[in-house]
Amino acid sequence: MSTPLVRLVSLDLLKGFVAVGRRMSITQAADDLCLTQSAVSRQVHALEAQLKVQLFVRKHRGVAFTAEGERLFRSADSALQQLQDVVAEVRRSEGRQPVTVTASIGVTGLWLLPRLGSLQKAHPHLDVRLSASNRISDLREEGIDLAVRYCRDAAAPPDAVRLFGEHIGPIAHPSLLAELGPHGDALLQLPLLEFDDPRPWLQWRSWLAPRDLRQASQRGMLRFNQYDQVIQAALAGQGVALGRLELVRPLVDGGQLALVPTARQAPPSPNAYWLIQAAAQPRADVRRVAQWICQEAARTVKTPVHPAAT
Repeated sequence: MSTPLVRLVSLDLLKGFVAVGRRMSITQAADDLCLTQSAVSRQVHALEAQLKVQLFVRKHRGVAFTAEGERLFRSADSALQQLQDVVAEVRRSEGRQPVTVTASIGVTGLWLLPRLGSLQKAHPHLDVRLSASNRISDLREEGIDLAVRYCRDAAAPPDAVRLFGEHIGPIAHPSLLAELGPHGDALLQLPLLEFDDPRPWLQWRSWLAPRDLRQASQRGMLRFNQYDQVIQAALAGQGVALGRLELVRPLVDGGQLALVPTARQAPPSPNAYWLIQAAAQPRADVRRVAQWICQEAARTVKTPVHPAAT
């Protein structure tokens, strides 16, 4: 028959007893509990007095269990270890976890970062971690909550949310266009900045094909293996880049880059940007960030950017 809960010994006394039993030393147990040696010794004596049995045999160096003490230790140590584990899990779950968002280097730097101010203003206590990488991550395996993916409609997961499509058009630093004057052809007179990517709609060849590629810039072409490098080169006035217009909108609106007048309309690419959630039922902070991303995407779609026709 079990002892009634009201008559169960104090948890503090059991903690002291188990700490001594794990170390077989009152001195070391006192260090573990951040107590004095005499305080731990009193706990053990108090427990023995309540149980009316001796639990330890005191030796010159340490202690040893009595038969009753060893029996109690086996049960108490196991029970306290389970309690320690559960308390640790509860504390972790109650602590605010960062919301981890992954996207390509270009999307992170050009689209997410310029907009983070509005997220911080709306949710000042939110903890967000950005993971910029061009590789496809295993969201659950790597502890990622949200991902912005760039792919065709058919390649998007069934539960993905379409954020916005993509249009392509030439962009350059405003000072370069000012130097050319109203009748200068930037594509013929300025260096071209090329993203070294296999997708044809992101390359100058596709844009210039209708105009005859041989008539393209006689000033040469600079190639980069990261799209954010292409944009940084354009910002530095090094030539004309093919802008992914939905991504560079903040730079165009801020006057740091300008759309190059062209006879062609900005063609849509076959890819779009999608939001993917790792969990079907995400926690509240993840839902807040996902909602914010969708709101920012809606603003991007509402105010598209297109080059002015010549």
